[in-house]
Amino acid sequence: MMGEETQSVHLDEELSIKEEEFGQAEGKMNQVKDEKPEEVEEEDEEEEEDEEALPHSEFLDIFEEGLARLVQDPLLCDLPIQVTLEEVNSQVALEYGQAMTVRVCKADGEVMPIVVVQNAMVLDLKKAIQRFMELKQQREGGVKHVSWRYVWRTFHLVFQGEKLDDDKMKLKDYGIRNRDEVTFMKRLRKK
Repeated sequence: MMGEETQSVHLDEELSIKEEEFGQAEGKMNQVKDEKPEEVEEEDEEEEEDEEALPHSEFLDIFEEGLARLVQDPLLCDLPIQVTLEEVNSQVALEYGQAMTVRVCKADGEVMPIVVVQNAMVLDLKKAIQRFMELKQQREGGVKHVSWRYVWRTFHLVFQGEKLDDDKMKLKDYGIRNRDEVTFMKRLRKK
C-alpha cells in the first residue's frame, strides 16, 4: 500500500513540473503573439540573411576540409581526398566483411584494387572496374570517354588461367576470394 502512495506522490510531482513547463511555454507563445508583425518579419529577414551569408565557394571549402579530416581516419586512410560516398560505403563494407577486394592487373603492370560485394558476379566486377576507371580519369584529367563495349570485346578477365566468360556466374564459383588477382588478357582473333 505504501508503495502505491509513494508512486502516486511522485506522479503528482512530475505532473506539476510538466504543468509549470507548459505554462512557461504558453507564456512565451503569448509574448510572441503580442509582438508586432513587422518585428517578426524583420527577424525572419535577418535569419534568411544569416543563412545566405556564406558564399558557395566558402561552403565548399569548409566541406572539403571536413572531408579531408574524415579521410585521415585509419579506416578510410586508403581513400583519395576527393572521395565519393560510394567509395566510403565500399570501405566500410570491407571492414565489416561484406565486401572483398579483387586486384585487377592491367597489361602495363598497373594493379587496380576493385571492391565488390562478397557474392558478386562477373558482371558486377566489370561494372566496378568501369566505375574505378571513370573516377580515376576524373581525378587525373585523363581520357574523357572509354568505349567499354570495345574493351570487353577485345579483352578477357582471367583468373588462374581460366577466362571469366559467364557474366552471370559468381566470382566465388570461379574460386576468387579477397585479395586475389585477376588479369586483363587480350582476346585472340578467330580467322
